[in-house]
Amino acid sequence: MSKATIRVPTPLRPLTGGAAEIDVEAGTVGEALQVLERRHEGVLDRVLDGEGKVRGFVNIYLGERNVRSLGGLDAPLPESGVISIVPAVAGGAR
Repeated sequence: MSKATIRVPTPLRPLTGGAAEIDVEAGTVGEALQVLERRHEGVLDRVLDGEGKVRGFVNIYLGERNVRSLGGLDAPLPESGVISIVPAVAGGAR
């Protein structure tokens, strides 16, 4: 088990009691997200789809790397890792 900090984006903070960061202990990114869900029910409904995969409009980073390039939610956590949940931003110049 590793200690990790999950950075919660502003739109999900009402579900975490306003907390911007949640400290967890887990072995993988997916396990860390499950700990987050146990503490703050409803968060994962907005992050994962019905099959348990990261939604297309959400990115999850472990450090500075997207977990999609690290093996997905099975990516192992380093000691003192930082997981960032980042909703995709749409828009651009017209």
